[in-house]
Amino acid sequence: MPLYLPHFNLQNHNTLACPALADFFVSVSSAEDLLNAIKFSREKKIPSMILGGGSNIVLKSDFPGLVIHIGLLGKEVISDDGEYVYVKAAAGENWHEFVQFCLDFHYWGLENLSLIPGSVGAAPIQNIGAYGVELKDVFSELSALDVQSGLSVTFTAEACRFGYRDSVFKNELQDKYVITSVTFKLQKQPQLKIRYPALENALREYDHDSITPELVSEVVSNIRQTKLPDPNFIPNAGSFFKNPIVAMAALNAIKMNFPEVVFFPFDEGSVK
Repeated sequence: MPLYLPHFNLQNHNTLACPALADFFVSVSSAEDLLNAIKFSREKKIPSMILGGGSNIVLKSDFPGLVIHIGLLGKEVISDDGEYVYVKAAAGENWHEFVQFCLDFHYWGLENLSLIPGSVGAAPIQNIGAYGVELKDVFSELSALDVQSGLSVTFTAEACRFGYRDSVFKNELQDKYVITSVTFKLQKQPQLKIRYPALENALREYDHDSITPELVSEVVSNIRQTKLPDPNFIPNAGSFFKNPIVAMAALNAIKMNFPEVVFFPFDEGSVK
């Protein structure tokens, strides 16, 4: 049974290293632990907050309730249809370590998402993306705990309603479900996506035939390290910006003054 720790300092549990105090803190390693933690907060009539890897968050003050740290771990292959392998990861797994695990076993598709801070369970919430790939591109399904009923619910990609750094879990289902695991649909034969300008430029020094998913992961990691410091040495909240989405008419007006502006197609009639 996990310990419920009072007056807990969260400094080591957020990448910005804010020294905020939680009235109570618990790290859960099973769905049963998670249910009990939710019950604990209700019985004490205090608010609760889910905490994963601690990036993309600013703890501006102490938290007068229970912080539930998602410590669910585990990775397994669910199925293999010859073309794709379906890999399930628990929500508490470190994202980059999971990417490296998949690369080690030649499960391809996550390499462009290397070195993104955070946990597996947080990844679908904002449909993480980088260098031409988004989580929805490699997503199969997820399991989440209904906070009210305590039941486990499976969400397909359609049910998640993924958008640009967006999902149903940031909107009408915010705080109503806790993601417990995510299943990914990964390639058995690599299909590299290297046309994103910054990545394409960094790979120009390599012969095309020598470019592998492992190399893409390494180059992406190198690019990210030039843009964002390691929070273990320089605390930071991670990368959480969104490119603005504008109509073509707005882009054309911007290009009048800034002809070198970088943009990408988004959907019909708009760019980001």
